[in-house]
Amino acid sequence: MAWVTKDSQEEYEAPPAPRNYTKQEKAANWWHYQKWYVIAGVVAAIIVAWIVRDVVFQVKPDYEVGYVGQSELPPDTVEALQTTLASFGEDLNGDGKVVVTVNQFTVDFNDSDNTDAYTQMAGVTKLSADLSTEKGSYLFLLQDPEGFEAQIGALQYLDGTLPPDGSTDWEKMVYRWSDCPVLAGLDLGQYTGLTVMDDTTGENQDLLADLYVGLRGNWREKEEDTYQANLTLWQALTAGAAPLAESGS
Repeated sequence: MAWVTKDSQEEYEAPPAPRNYTKQEKAANWWHYQKWYVIAGVVAAIIVAWIVRDVVFQVKPDYEVGYVGQSELPPDTVEALQTTLASFGEDLNGDGKVVVTVNQFTVDFNDSDNTDAYTQMAGVTKLSADLSTEKGSYLFLLQDPEGFEAQIGALQYLDGTLPPDGSTDWEKMVYRWSDCPVLAGLDLGQYTGLTVMDDTTGENQDLLADLYVGLRGNWREKEEDTYQANLTLWQALTAGAAPLAESGS
């Protein structure tokens, strides 16, 4: 067998020296492989910061007012109510300001044919959750007080006593907005757009005139302080109001 060997005089090329990359090239290479990890980390940090902001810095209302109707109030009306009603309240949580929040619940107690089932379910669920909490809505603006009391049963009588189960005398639990001198006399301005999708204009008082106002009764002793604070606000807003039997409504 013959062996073939390289001539001892043959010259070999040395391997090229390692390339020295510039800082810009190193950074570009790192970013190419790590950018998605960085982006994911940034997004996660933003989400955490947003949650912390909501938990720590969110403005907590001193009072919550529930509006229950077949459609929501215009944004301008809600803002006017929150700002104006706050002038009648007190700083209950000690944060240096009085805040009133209007919670809207879209519910049709007649359950008419044109009622959207999903909207109805969402409204009832949201209302039930609100009433189950100590810090939920106590003052209520109602489009249909009869239906509200028949199905929800949350209101007290105007004299402050609690109605027995199955009560149907809802007329003794509410005032009409227009029969309350304080409420009917509020300067609430105008609204532009019944929803964010239109440009209808009108007076906020006109939208509220046919609503009824009632106060949630206190069936749980642990909520006494919250109830008393809302009772004081209720009494201020309904001072001089005529009961339905006297007003002829």
